Amino acid sequence: MPRPVLRPNRRLPWAAALLASALAAAPAPAAEPAPAAEPDPVLEGLVRQALERSPDVARSTSLVSAERERVPQAGALGDPVLSLGLQNDGFKEIQIGKMETSYWQVMVTQPLPWPGKRDLRTEVARLGASQAETALSRTRLSLEASVRRGYLDLLLVRDRLALLVRLEALWQKAEELARSRYETGGGAQSDLLRAQLERTRLRQRRLALETEERTSLLALDRLLARPPGEAIPAGVTVASRGAPALLDDAAALADAEGRSPELASARLATQRGQQAVALARRERFPDLALTAAIMPRGSLDPMWSAGVSVSLPIFSGRKQGRAAAEQEARAAAEGATVEAVSCLLRERVLGRQARLRGLLETLRIYQGGLLAQSQATVESTLAQYRVGRVTFASVLETVAGVVNDEDGYLATLADAQRVAIAMGEVSLDAAGGGGGGLSGASVPGAGSSGGGGGGGGGAAATGGASSGGEASSSSSSSSSMNKM
Repeated sequence: MPRPVLRPNRRLPWAAALLASALAAAPAPAAEPAPAAEPDPVLEGLVRQALERSPDVARSTSLVSAERERVPQAGALGDPVLSLGLQNDGFKEIQIGKMETSYWQVMVTQPLPWPGKRDLRTEVARLGASQAETALSRTRLSLEASVRRGYLDLLLVRDRLALLVRLEALWQKAEELARSRYETGGGAQSDLLRAQLERTRLRQRRLALETEERTSLLALDRLLARPPGEAIPAGVTVASRGAPALLDDAAALADAEGRSPELASARLATQRGQQAVALARRERFPDLALTAAIMPRGSLDPMWSAGVSVSLPIFSGRKQGRAAAEQEARAAAEGATVEAVSCLLRERVLGRQARLRGLLETLRIYQGGLLAQSQATVESTLAQYRVGRVTFASVLETVAGVVNDEDGYLATLADAQRVAIAMGEVSLDAAGGGGGGLSGASVPGAGSSGGGGGGGGGAAATGGASSGGEASSSSSSSSSMNKM
């Protein structure tokens, strides 16, 4: 006997009410992030802790101290030479005091480099110590950026867990609605089975996200050089951190050139090479040595002597001349390195500027219409469902599209924050960037929906390929949520 067809707007008034309560559990469109968020005390504390405890920072600091100790050594005089001797007439007995040419001898020789050599050697060593300081600066900048990226990854995972909780509540209520309609003959069994299937899949996705959260915590523990297990308090979200500000291209480039450790190191290497050339040319001049000696003769008057020794650079054509040519070639190479680093830095800065500009524009699309349109689509689909014009699966797919759009919004905002972190790091890695969250893939429990696809596609369009530190974590988070 065929089951009677019951219309939800007439014979099942409670169906619309139950579905409305289910929609209430769906995530609301994300609010616009604050353009200038207050500093996060938790994050700043983690950064300070990492800088204080990091073995890499301690190693670089020790290397800087070692290079600084070389500076006074380079400018010091050579050690004097003490010579002791005996001159005696004959082999039968000691003739000191008896013969005028028999005596003890005490001689001191002090080598003296040609004027200017010591100053040049000191300057070369000082520039080497300054280069070591730029290496320390790079270590600190990279460590701080890694902590900030790891913290951002943790926040994004926690936000996605919260999103999954809301989606799970939606599917639970959807399952209740599907079961009620099926038991009364107003719905298909496939609706109930799908709701049950998606709730089972949600448990898998939750486990994957929880694993990713633990992995993010372990990565932060490593950066903080602390034993695993210490909790990082929740409360801050990706949206509450705000969208980064976009500087003028000229200002961003000037800031990067002023703070880049690689560019500073290359410039110092050029200066060091120039000083090394001057030193190599001065090595052609001879070094001196002052000698003073006293010769006691017992009862006779003592003798003394003083002298000056000069080295003869007669092989300068094969030694000092070649050394000067070598240092000139090295100085030219260092000058080319400065130009190469400057060009690469310019490309990275302007590339990040362009990427951040695109991400901010994508965020404006989310905030200015996409999220609102997605929510309006849900309301329209609900109205059509109430009069029996669309299926139950269509309602669920449009509701899940809101989740997809919100996740894409969060991923895009996180990508923008990663670009800002890389700009603060003054990294020379490729600009790159992660995708926009769930771009191109179905939302957990959504199937394929028009609203979700539009949101993900917008983020993906500005994302590009994943490369560099600013992008890898975002891609990992996105792919893990897509596959769960």
